[in-house]
Amino acid sequence: MKKIIIVSIAVLVFGNNVFGQLFPTLGGQRAGISTAQFLKIGVGGRATAMADAFIAVANDATSLYWNPAGLVNTKRDEVVFSHNEWVADIKHEFVGVTYRLSSNDVVGLSFTSLHMDDMKVTTEVLPFGNGQYFSFGDVAFAVTYSRKMTEQFSFGASLKYIDETLDKLKMRGLMVDLGTLYWTGLGSTRFAVAITNFGNELAPDGKIVLFGKREKSSWQSFSPPTMFRIGFAFEPLQNEEHRITSSVQLNHPNDNSENVSLGAEYAWHELLYLRGGYKINVDEQDFTFGAGLKINAGIADLNFDYGYSKFEKLGSAHRLSLQIGIN
Repeated sequence: MKKIIIVSIAVLVFGNNVFGQLFPTLGGQRAGISTAQFLKIGVGGRATAMADAFIAVANDATSLYWNPAGLVNTKRDEVVFSHNEWVADIKHEFVGVTYRLSSNDVVGLSFTSLHMDDMKVTTEVLPFGNGQYFSFGDVAFAVTYSRKMTEQFSFGASLKYIDETLDKLKMRGLMVDLGTLYWTGLGSTRFAVAITNFGNELAPDGKIVLFGKREKSSWQSFSPPTMFRIGFAFEPLQNEEHRITSSVQLNHPNDNSENVSLGAEYAWHELLYLRGGYKINVDEQDFTFGAGLKINAGIADLNFDYGYSKFEKLGSAHRLSLQIGIN
């Protein structure tokens, strides 16, 4: 027991440095080998505040991003809007809608966008700009289907189309998300597995003119940012007034080291929410926190959520989201 207490204190005090010594970054050499990085940016203030430890919790419209199997846990048709003030003045948006076909079948549509201000065109002889500007942006569209196979097991899948624009270059591709969710029958414990952004390698299309009027139209291909996640969640406390949900998640990206996310959510009368989380073995990131408020507007329930995540050198990120559940 004393050893457990000592290790817990060490984690709180030294954070990722402790785990960096206990668990070597075996996948660190994979960093930078995938494209379409905007697909790795999480959505929703709720999940962000819980350090993205959400695939086993997924029970709202943000399941469209985190775990399509979780859509069958939604109690009504929902719409979600998520805005993310990302680092370096980058904006990230997500819109999703779900519709219940039956008590066991749910479908959904989602749209993701990453955008920023136009940037100056620089050259070898004009490092501060030549008077011209170029744009960069990403979009993704996805259609999702989720089905409850049994009272304890559900499955979901998404087909995703992505389009990335860098000035005159375009990159397009199709990807698949797959997810499962299993309720063990022991209290509220559940276990989830999800794989996202699975697909073929992608390469840009287009031709550019380099300095000296040299042309380039051949480009290297890269794999998409595939992520494999395993999550576990349960409620150590749940009654009419209070609820606490805890979650732990192992993340295995194809372009970086394995890492662990820990998250918790406290709900008071399912109206006011406080959330927190911690990321282990993630460069630049550690603590997250946030809050939420639910308002019953008669024909719909409105959920306002905020999530904050801190970066050691890049600043911080703020996510605001609104979920509308139609009664």
